[in-house]
Amino acid sequence: MQRIHFETEHNLFRDAFRAFLDKEVVPHQEAWEEAGVVDRSVWRKAGELGFLLPWADEEYGGAGLKDFRYEQIMCEELAHINEPGFMIPLHSALCGPYIAEYGNAEQKARFLPGIIRGETILAVAMTEPSAGSDLAGMRTTAVDKGDHYVLNGSKVFISNGLLADLVIVAAKTDPNNKHAMGLFLVERGMPGFERGRNLKKLGMKSQDTAELFFNDVKVPKENLLGDAKGGFYYLMNMLAQERLTNACGAVAGAEAALQATIDYVKERKAFDRPIAHFQNTRFKLAEMRTQVDVAQVFTDRCVMDHNQKKLTPEVAAEAKLFTTELLGKVVDEGVQLHGGWGYMWEYPICRMYANARIQRIFAGTSEIMKEIISRGMKL
Repeated sequence: MQRIHFETEHNLFRDAFRAFLDKEVVPHQEAWEEAGVVDRSVWRKAGELGFLLPWADEEYGGAGLKDFRYEQIMCEELAHINEPGFMIPLHSALCGPYIAEYGNAEQKARFLPGIIRGETILAVAMTEPSAGSDLAGMRTTAVDKGDHYVLNGSKVFISNGLLADLVIVAAKTDPNNKHAMGLFLVERGMPGFERGRNLKKLGMKSQDTAELFFNDVKVPKENLLGDAKGGFYYLMNMLAQERLTNACGAVAGAEAALQATIDYVKERKAFDRPIAHFQNTRFKLAEMRTQVDVAQVFTDRCVMDHNQKKLTPEVAAEAKLFTTELLGKVVDEGVQLHGGWGYMWEYPICRMYANARIQRIFAGTSEIMKEIISRGMKL
């Protein structure tokens, strides 16, 4: 289905980003997968070409492209090559905006240039061993000591956990108010800030996912984002964009899985004819084609609404719910239509299947999305 919301400048950006991925990412994917982490040098190369925080103001080294379609394009192209480790969307669309939106002039001047150049890699630390989607249930604390805060606690499942040079850490600041929390900029090398092992996962094997530990970490007041008790609301305000980012990647991943399956069934034969000639195959693919097209149109509309600041948390939750559930269905059907080869790691559909499963969990589970949507219906 033809998409109509991209303009000439977006298509040129896509061509440039695709060429960058072909040259700097695709040749290294297997090595990164084995290592469990991408090479830091690719971040710097992306920064040199203007692919990190393209929306940032020019005074910090950004391009001033305040149009979410550029983020959408990068989500799509990374999904098309099935690269889960090089998390530009996390860096640019999820973490960077916290500093731009809630940071003061000094913080922006101090951090944004390095972030844009790819010298300072970002992560955000919200999830804890006993608190996933329930942010109000977190136990990490930050105690005001006058000119600094003392941070204690732990986080888990943190993407970019090993690579990150700057981590946005959410912590409770008032024991009497479960929603009172601050967002703290914890820098690499701060005493008491430690990283655990690179966690072994079902998929996303090139993505460094780690546990983080904070043992009496002294965080200067200059590293507090915004109000010390406003972090919960800052996180809530950013979740719509985070979930839209997930949706962009999920629907693109579904498209990539569908195309990989179409290519396979056209060539693979059973009973002396291509698998594509069987009615079951054609019906399955027709159903998936329809659903992916519908999901793409809805996601594109959400992107344009977001550009106009009209995207609501409920609709963003709908986008995240529908596209990630659809992705799960498409990769599962894709494996089935590949037969035994679909279970072999050497086939792209197998890796797509493994990488896709987390999409229904992170950034809020599908069940949480349903809760948000139902609340919007005043149920």
